[in-house]
Amino acid sequence: MSLPRYGEYKDSGVEWLGEVPAHWEVKRLRTVAELNPSKSEIADITRSTDVSFLPMEAIGDDGTLNLERIRPLAEVETGYTYFRDGDVTIAKITPCFENGKGALMSGLSSGIGFGTTELIVARPKTNHVTGEYLNWLFNSRQFRNHGEASMYGAGGQKRVPDDFVRNFVSAFPPLPEQTSIATFLDRETGKIDALIGEQEKLLRLLAEKRQATISHAVTKGLNPDAPMKDSGVEWLGQVPAHWGLTRLKYAADLIVDCPHETPIYDDDGDYKVVRTADVTEGKLDSSAMYSVTEAEYVNRIRRQALAKDDIVYGREGERWGFAALIPETDKYCLGQRMMQFRTASATCPHYLMWQLNSVSTYRQGQLDTVGATSPHVNVGTIRNYVLAEPPLEEQRQISKFLTAETARLDALTAEATRAITLLKERRTALISAAVTGKIDVRHEAA
Repeated sequence: MSLPRYGEYKDSGVEWLGEVPAHWEVKRLRTVAELNPSKSEIADITRSTDVSFLPMEAIGDDGTLNLERIRPLAEVETGYTYFRDGDVTIAKITPCFENGKGALMSGLSSGIGFGTTELIVARPKTNHVTGEYLNWLFNSRQFRNHGEASMYGAGGQKRVPDDFVRNFVSAFPPLPEQTSIATFLDRETGKIDALIGEQEKLLRLLAEKRQATISHAVTKGLNPDAPMKDSGVEWLGQVPAHWGLTRLKYAADLIVDCPHETPIYDDDGDYKVVRTADVTEGKLDSSAMYSVTEAEYVNRIRRQALAKDDIVYGREGERWGFAALIPETDKYCLGQRMMQFRTASATCPHYLMWQLNSVSTYRQGQLDTVGATSPHVNVGTIRNYVLAEPPLEEQRQISKFLTAETARLDALTAEATRAITLLKERRTALISAAVTGKIDVRHEAA
């Protein structure tokens, strides 16, 4: 969509804002909105009145609200942030602010809401700004970037100060034009969000297809006409009649658990530490790996050095159960919560790696993790995983097939991910251009 510019512009006097439409007024937010209005205005309301209650998780990154929680006014009027229908809220704490948490409040029980104290509330002054337009301004790239730069505090407790919002300078069109801009953005971002939703659905389907492909190949083989037999193992079901069964401890010559201390990381180190975060189904991602010095590397491999085609496997945490192959030697060492397997001569490393990523193997590990807040699979359980065992040459054929098929699915996943990135960039650019007057959408809105 190619959109026109306004006919006449003027210098806003604000460096980052640049030129704005000549008829727009440059103002600080405190002149167009009241910040954090006092709850004293509802002092006369009966304390038993039901009102909406919104903890942070009830406010979406996309501006949606979960209004399921209702509380009597008496329970929430102390210790929580007050707002009412028509107010615009912004999360002030990291990373909620950066993620875009905030919303135009509407549909509140009795028109009143209370929620997390990590909200800044802006009440539009009706003769200066509409709530819809103010909400889009708060979603603009310029507002978010400047807000992030103004944060104070340390680490996960950084917050946007109220004064940043109060003193933020922007250009405001006349009220009818604000309505046109908000209407245009509602419609166009809705279209973009629908396209993003389609791509996200595709990503889920591709992930499911990838897992199903892996699990089927390592337990059923590649020949759909092969005679089958009951494996006698619940998680495996039927397997090709000519396959055997084995356990991991027989398929691997080496089963090594990591040293049970946290590595001493060094950004300038030459050696990479494999953590659970670096491993997915058959993929080792070195792009965000932490590094260690040679001395720490030697300490980490004191039980066993990693060799090419060794398998690394996560056995703890939310990302347990993923396995990948080491592509080269003398570069990687195990991080916390990782294990190392080196296959026996009768086992293809690639095939064992793929089988460790299958649903049938994952379910065996789940026996140790049911109900656990911090999942942890015992080494004894892992050593005794029951595995399907095709002939060695068939293992190689299955591995070759899965390498090619997962690469194809990964390429489609990367394409969908790029599409989502571009759509989000388009969405952000459209909002920012509309609320700073770089495009004239009045005709489009009509």
